[in-house]
Amino acid sequence: MKKTILLTAFSAALSFAGLTHAAETLKVGATPVPHAEILELVKPVLAKEGVDLQIKVFTDYVQPNTQVAEKNLDANYFQTLPYLESFNKGKGTNLVTVVGVHVEPFGGYSKKYKSLKDLPEGATVAIPNEGSNSGRALLLLQKAGLITLKDPKNALATPKDIAENPKKLKFKELESAVLPRVLDQVDLDMINTNYALEAKLNPAKDALIIEGSDSPYVNYLVARPDNKNSDALQKLAKALTSPEVKAFIEKKYDGAVLPAF
Repeated sequence: MKKTILLTAFSAALSFAGLTHAAETLKVGATPVPHAEILELVKPVLAKEGVDLQIKVFTDYVQPNTQVAEKNLDANYFQTLPYLESFNKGKGTNLVTVVGVHVEPFGGYSKKYKSLKDLPEGATVAIPNEGSNSGRALLLLQKAGLITLKDPKNALATPKDIAENPKKLKFKELESAVLPRVLDQVDLDMINTNYALEAKLNPAKDALIIEGSDSPYVNYLVARPDNKNSDALQKLAKALTSPEVKAFIEKKYDGAVLPAF
């Protein structure tokens, strides 16, 4: 009897070891908030499906793409389609979207003024220096009536593309991650929501101007053409667009982040 029990236990141990060994590792790069937080939520779900999700956190927008292109990571989750297209064009990469997960309404913040109408002539406005994020900030300022672009629909616009600037606004172009740090130094600060959340800003309450829920800037899970349809990535895509993730986004971020599915 004891021998039978020992053999059964040994067989079970071998089966468990086999299952553990069979788990597929999936390395995904992400910015801290909300991307890495959402990935942490689905990590246990993927573990049950034989996928060991390893999350690498980045504080910039370049390395996550570079690492995927160089196959050091399998995928990343942090960017919009316009940014991805701009990156691919500028860096000669061929990264592709897997699934859209959420929208982070882009906003403008100020510690000096309570309303955009209070901005003085010659006010300094900080905007991202990355192509698509720069354009996103300028399109939002155009929507607010502060400027007019030569091409009103140019998603890659820079300050050089401004046709009309009635208030003679002065633009300070900085890396997106740096923008929250200069909030006290400028009159208006155009900040990506993930960085605004990290800086303890509440986009729904603190932003003087913010995109609506109709924003086309969906944040995507991104991979390479060679692994886009892999079993592990498709499991992650399914998990990221589950009812549980939708409920988590709606409750935790209270309108600062919106599900895109």
